Amino acid sequence: MDHHYHINVFWSKEDKVWIADVPDLKPCSAHGATPVEAIGEAQVAIGLWLDYAHEHNHAVPEPRYRPAIYAA
Repeated sequence: MDHHYHINVFWSKEDKVWIADVPDLKPCSAHGATPVEAIGEAQVAIGLWLDYAHEHNHAVPEPRYRPAIYAA
């Protein structure tokens, strides 16, 4: 899968897992025992999100989110 959506990865102390959140696709996130696993699961979630949107004629946003370091 080659998706160009930004993925934020962070540790959830409460859940004791890595969370991978996709800001452009609400709600779209996943988790895993490692950051790499969380990103892999997020890629699957993105694919499922896009499939559902296409099947139900929902709008699919263009990848737009960029980290603050690129906002300048």
